[in-house]
Amino acid sequence: MTSQSSQSSQSSQSSQSSQSSQAGVNPKIFGAYDVRGVYPTDLNDETVYRIGRAFAHYLGVERIAVGHDMRVSSPALAQAFMRGITDQGTDAIDLGMTTTDELYFAVGKYGYPGGAMITASHNPKQYNGIKMCRADAVAISSETGGFAIRDLAVSGQFDEPTRTGQITQRDVSDAFVAHCLSFIDVAKVKPYKIAVDAGNGMAGLIVPRVFEKLPCELVPLYFELDGSFPNHPASPIEPENTEELRRVVPAQHCDMGIAFDGDADRMFLIDEHGRLLGGDMVTALVAHSLLQTHPGATILYNLICSRSVPEVIERDGGRAVRTRVGHSFIKAQMRQENAIFGGEHSGHFYFRDNWYADSGLIAFLIVLELVSVSGKTVSQLVQEVDTRFRSGEINSEVHDQQERMAAIERKFAGEGAQIDHLDGVTIGFPTWWANVRPSNTEPLLRLNVEADTQDELERRTAEVLAVIRQQ
Repeated sequence: MTSQSSQSSQSSQSSQSSQSSQAGVNPKIFGAYDVRGVYPTDLNDETVYRIGRAFAHYLGVERIAVGHDMRVSSPALAQAFMRGITDQGTDAIDLGMTTTDELYFAVGKYGYPGGAMITASHNPKQYNGIKMCRADAVAISSETGGFAIRDLAVSGQFDEPTRTGQITQRDVSDAFVAHCLSFIDVAKVKPYKIAVDAGNGMAGLIVPRVFEKLPCELVPLYFELDGSFPNHPASPIEPENTEELRRVVPAQHCDMGIAFDGDADRMFLIDEHGRLLGGDMVTALVAHSLLQTHPGATILYNLICSRSVPEVIERDGGRAVRTRVGHSFIKAQMRQENAIFGGEHSGHFYFRDNWYADSGLIAFLIVLELVSVSGKTVSQLVQEVDTRFRSGEINSEVHDQQERMAAIERKFAGEGAQIDHLDGVTIGFPTWWANVRPSNTEPLLRLNVEADTQDELERRTAEVLAVIRQQ
């Protein structure tokens, strides 16, 4: 580990601070969970400098860890963010290029009282952003400090520090790989052939390090770190972005395929036939594995997940708890419930022994061990739990989100549905259910439907959409 003082002289730092204070910060780049905007119009060196100062000012701590992804603008933005931190009198721990879950690991493992990751996750190449957390990798959302940081950054009114912070560089990748592997017994892993699509994102850096410790053959797709995403967007939740992986897996006789998003915190699983599995089915598999070694444990799943997920958890002796969608809600509830694991349909998987933070890499390793020990294929394991039919998320543009949700509630309550408002409106019947949630950022309603048969799925989806899209 090497240390260096902030390179700017006091006078140039003051000049930079003055210049930055004159730059505008668009408050709309602060979302529910992170900062996200187009570079360089919404996010540039001056804007990120201001946010760095505001973050340090708000936390009032001595040290903040900072990592960044492989996007073209990320190294410069990370330097600007750290300059803001040090100009506010706080030391910066420069982790260099990392995955988001590696940043969370560093904050938790080494006791850093704050952390920030420069990334736009799965967004297109013109975007960048910042994910922030407190000590113990507790995520900062709009309601837990994000908007306060926004207001400080917009105002530019910072307390003048008595010192200038220093930047210390640290590489935690070896420790992070060892931590992820500690979730499984590597000796039980069989020599499978596995195709991994990194999408030119951060998985291309960390996955080879993990496979060095496994007896498996790696078939890499797009492991070159390239923030211009020359092959396809690093957003595997859209099926078109996994088309090549789904073709390669059966063509090369792989046992499974794995797709990561840009900052490699989300993971999607492909079975040996090239079929893309939903995050809820991966949640069921991970839950099944963990409950074998943690009997009676509490496991969370969001309300978009299949009914099969709580059935598997309860069948295996666990306690299933249904949650809202969104990582800040799930992480907070996991801490309250002392839940060992939480999963979302969107490919986010959270682990108590990972400071309640999400890690697609850990989820992959647990599934790999499960397949190895079971002696079954991925498709055979999923077939045991995946007994229903799902619509996937269907978005509809509406003029009045609340009125349309009220109309859905009126119609189906009259037909005997069970109604709940945990997140949007959920209508439940014995053989099907539907959830409608409003988008936080767009005039959209998001619909998810599940039914016991394909015919009923199609019929019920059309019924709900008719109410949503009624003119």
